[in-house]
Amino acid sequence: MPVVRIDVFSIFPTLVDAFCSESLLGRARTTALLDLRVHDLRAHATDAHRTIDDAPFGGGAGMVMRPEPIFASVRAAQPPRPLLLLSPGGKRFDQQMAKTLAASGGFSLLCGRYEGVDHRVVAELCDGEVSIGDFVLGGGEVAACAIVEAVTRLIPGVMGNDESAASESFEGGLLEAPHYTRPAEFEGFGVPEVLRSGDHARIERWRHAQALHRTLSARPDLIALRGGLNDTEKRLVEEFPPVPYPESSL
Repeated sequence: MPVVRIDVFSIFPTLVDAFCSESLLGRARTTALLDLRVHDLRAHATDAHRTIDDAPFGGGAGMVMRPEPIFASVRAAQPPRPLLLLSPGGKRFDQQMAKTLAASGGFSLLCGRYEGVDHRVVAELCDGEVSIGDFVLGGGEVAACAIVEAVTRLIPGVMGNDESAASESFEGGLLEAPHYTRPAEFEGFGVPEVLRSGDHARIERWRHAQALHRTLSARPDLIALRGGLNDTEKRLVEEFPPVPYPESSL
């Protein structure tokens, strides 16, 4: 089985290590499919107080992460490349990027804090920047955990049944179809008849139709990227009506 090495650099390494020790990620580490190494940037601070930040040149609010501990930590670890800085200004992380990273054999993540990192780190040490969305967090640790999990799920052998990943949202440019389990009736709400029919070909058509309906409603931009619906898909959405979803007020 292939092993993927991921190095994470942070001033709060226990945040990342604790999250990545549970459930699927914990099993992937135990079975040596994931080689996760979390590095404490403060271990390479140069003063007795383990200072990692300083005031920005030119003035301004907040503090900036100093370059020396970051360069020293990365050089000591010799991590796999690319080294990506978690930043709101980075390239948007998506499922395709997760696939690319999972197939790469290894990569590294640098978690920023405060107002950001000294730009010499960005320009001279990092290979790029990555973002998980158009919003701001207190640091990169939550984003790092999200990326580690998204990538790890795609490593062959991690999920047990590799077909699970092939049917999830964003595969084929569509959101995932809805799921149902027992009981067949719950408080007056039933499971769609087609899923209880035993007709597997019809079930697959229904699932494809529901994925199309859901994507058309929630993410029409994904449909546009696929060039719209083809004739077969148009017939599917006519054959099978959509299941209900709550309408967001946001």
